[in-house]
Amino acid sequence: MNPAIRQKGSPEQLRLATSIFFFISGFGYSSWAARIPSVQQHLHLNEAELGAVLLSMPVGLLLTLPVTGRLLGYFESRRIMLIGALVFSVLLSLPGFLVNTLQLVVVLFCFGSARNLMNLSANTQAVGVQALYSRSILTTMHGIWSMAGFAGAGLGYLMVLFDIGTRWHLLSVSIALSIAAVLVFPYTLEKKPEPREKKPVFSLPDKYMLKFALICFGSMACENIMYDWSGIYFVKVLHASKPTATAAFVVYMVMMTGGRFAGDKLVDRIGVKKLLTYSGWLIFLGLTIVVLFPFQPSAILGFAMIGAGVSCIVPLVFSVAGKVKGTNIGQSLAAVSTIGYLGFLLVPPMVGFIAQATNLRWSFAAVALMSTIVIVNVARLPNVEVKESEIIQEEEL
Repeated sequence: MNPAIRQKGSPEQLRLATSIFFFISGFGYSSWAARIPSVQQHLHLNEAELGAVLLSMPVGLLLTLPVTGRLLGYFESRRIMLIGALVFSVLLSLPGFLVNTLQLVVVLFCFGSARNLMNLSANTQAVGVQALYSRSILTTMHGIWSMAGFAGAGLGYLMVLFDIGTRWHLLSVSIALSIAAVLVFPYTLEKKPEPREKKPVFSLPDKYMLKFALICFGSMACENIMYDWSGIYFVKVLHASKPTATAAFVVYMVMMTGGRFAGDKLVDRIGVKKLLTYSGWLIFLGLTIVVLFPFQPSAILGFAMIGAGVSCIVPLVFSVAGKVKGTNIGQSLAAVSTIGYLGFLLVPPMVGFIAQATNLRWSFAAVALMSTIVIVNVARLPNVEVKESEIIQEEEL
């Protein structure tokens, strides 16, 4: 066992504790998302103003990724994870108490930063816990995040249905998540940070890490396009009703969540590289079906394939990138995430620009071509496994 790792609990306890932090992240984020319409109404924001305000969250997340990577080179990931979770939970309680738009912009910027602080350190913890197992466990943890998202959205729906105010809903969730974080913290993995790489705070991944970053870029771009544009595609291109569009998106989310829970068994059976390859092709074929066969049943099938395709890519890339020999896990994940979140942030608006110049079907066709970024860069990877304690860079790659 790595001498930098000190275990107080069993691997199962460490895994459960880390999984709870993934749950905190997913539940808290979806709780906020469920109350966005209420906050919009409270602050009297139109759609354009709301869109601009919501942009402050991913901007806060993206700008603080390199800073979080640097912090993970100095401090234990478990401590950063706890601080991030507590700040995240406190900020979650605030939107219902705000009185103007500027306050919301500041809170969401900090909310995105705290979410990044928690998520990046939680993934660093997950990579450390994975080293204690002889089988893959990473995709299931991300599946727990997705499951928590469903749970948070469901609770939000009930709160709205029974006319519970935003401030009391989010405040109660904030308190519960803070208590959960404090209670499970003693059972998280104690692991000293790896030697720090002497790089500027804001720096691009090196040539080897760039492959992982581009895989994340392609996958996260396709994932966020589904969040932002799938419903609009169903309504405007396929002339579906809003309930049908919602049902199609639910199919996508269910397949993504199910794919993550199935991913670890698939990794153990066929290996990381094959699963990443199949995932890239599922995204491409799913988008191709959506574009070439503009009918509701075929589009739902395409959405299901895209959901299954994106489900395991990011957790597997994180798990492998975090085990490259001679690198700091936190800094490696931060560098990979920075490029990945650029795809998450920048590509969906490009869909709108292309749609305005041509139509939405051509936009999705362009995204299908973008999914080949995943396929091409996976093909350039060596045969890697998440269960290996470290992966040596191959100079010829």
